[in-house]
Amino acid sequence: MGAEVAAAGGGGLPGFLGRKSRYARMDDVLPQEPEDGGGVRVRGSGSSRRYVFACSVFASLNHVLLGYDVGVMSGCIIFIQKDLHITEVQQEVLVGCLSFISLLGSIAAGRTSDIIGRKWTIGLAAAVFQAGAAIMTAAPSFAVLMAGRLLAGIGIGIGIMVAPVYISEITPATLRGSMASFPEIFISLGILLGYVSNLIFAGLPDHINWRVMLAAGILPSISIAFVLMVIPESPRWLVMQNRAGEARAVLLKVTDTEEEAEERLTEIEEAARATAGSGKAVWRELLRPSPVIRRMLITGVGVQVFQQATGIDALVYYSPTIFRDAGITTERQLLAATVAVGLTKTAFIVIAIALVDRVGRKPLLYVSTVGITACLAVLAASLSLLARGALPGGAAIGLAILTVCGFVAFFSVGIGPINMVLSSEIFPLRLRAQAVGIGFALNRMTSGAVAMSFLSICNAVSVAGAFTGFAAVSALSVAFVHLLVPETSGKTLEQIESLFGGGGGATSGEVELGDAECLVHERVASQASS
Repeated sequence: MGAEVAAAGGGGLPGFLGRKSRYARMDDVLPQEPEDGGGVRVRGSGSSRRYVFACSVFASLNHVLLGYDVGVMSGCIIFIQKDLHITEVQQEVLVGCLSFISLLGSIAAGRTSDIIGRKWTIGLAAAVFQAGAAIMTAAPSFAVLMAGRLLAGIGIGIGIMVAPVYISEITPATLRGSMASFPEIFISLGILLGYVSNLIFAGLPDHINWRVMLAAGILPSISIAFVLMVIPESPRWLVMQNRAGEARAVLLKVTDTEEEAEERLTEIEEAARATAGSGKAVWRELLRPSPVIRRMLITGVGVQVFQQATGIDALVYYSPTIFRDAGITTERQLLAATVAVGLTKTAFIVIAIALVDRVGRKPLLYVSTVGITACLAVLAASLSLLARGALPGGAAIGLAILTVCGFVAFFSVGIGPINMVLSSEIFPLRLRAQAVGIGFALNRMTSGAVAMSFLSICNAVSVAGAFTGFAAVSALSVAFVHLLVPETSGKTLEQIESLFGGGGGATSGEVELGDAECLVHERVASQASS
């Protein structure tokens, strides 16, 4: 049969990543009209992919809140200390408590998103954060400031868990890696905005500037009201609520044809039947996992923990302290140096999004963890040499800025975004929301432990000693990636399960949304060659 395959619109992520997917969609392969003489035709898919892109962007906006809080607090803490006269221990508690309390939000978000839906859980996260930010802005004392910070932490914890789940459930498998990386780029953007806010408002009086910096963080969360009017509910959640008609309407927007929407709806319904009546059984399975689920948990949770255990939040929160130790003296120079860090982080996360589906998860994780280890080792060595007088001040400042920017660059190109990708794709549907919530909770707990202990560790063993420890942890992450993280790019649910030792056969009872499109390329190629 002399069949022709004409790719009218390309696949992959046209228009924003500039490449084509190597897979055709199942329902894009349609018979040509009779007057065309038969054959096979691949239709364009630009409109549906643009819609999925927009939904992924909007769903990720809550991550700006986390990034902004991390970035702005690095400068706020300088002026809060002057205005409220807080101690160093209180500084550590104020900075680190958000990560600890956000783990409660992450755990609650799993069940909450199963009850009220992914979409409205996104809105709930923004509302809770707004309330906390308003309290912090008007806080007359450290106690009130802490109350607002704890409330904001719960909102952030809810938001950072639900967005990757929503994106993975609405996105085709061929775009899953790129789209699931969006939350990380919005965290990076938020950090950059926080640094810029510090620089802009630092000139205000000390009792006003930090309040304005914190108040500005409310603006991104207000935009969530618009988001809730635009994005649809997750089709998978709708099916699990026996609302198949609404799920079909959503699928018609995120797929290219009515036939494809029906095919995907069937796949989701099959997966939902496999999860029916699970209830408490989900937690029992997570607490007493089978060998396959245990390996998935080790990988998913391990990547989440290593992402924070290498010290990224300590570096971002306390970058002025690091640069001051390297020899930068004025507040404006310190804040300007942090802006450079934010720009680097944002730029390299864009590179990661372009590469995560093309290069794969594991190669980027190798580059990231090895690069982070090298940068941390050089930073620790330069600060140690400076303390001994063996390194000129100018060279120390240059090395500090270079290695800190290098750290965030390697972080952003690999383990930063990929931890979210892996967490949202390796778990079966019946376990996904709760398992991702556990991973994010431990991620936040690790972040809090690092942030709340960093200044104390520096006082005990010096800043150089602290980063020597982070370098050792980062070296362990290289071994972890090599031994325990498989390549999941472009894999179906059954294939991913087999990577963790499962049978991966048809008896698994679950079908990943978009699994069929990952294999249709072979079908089209076979038809074209016959």
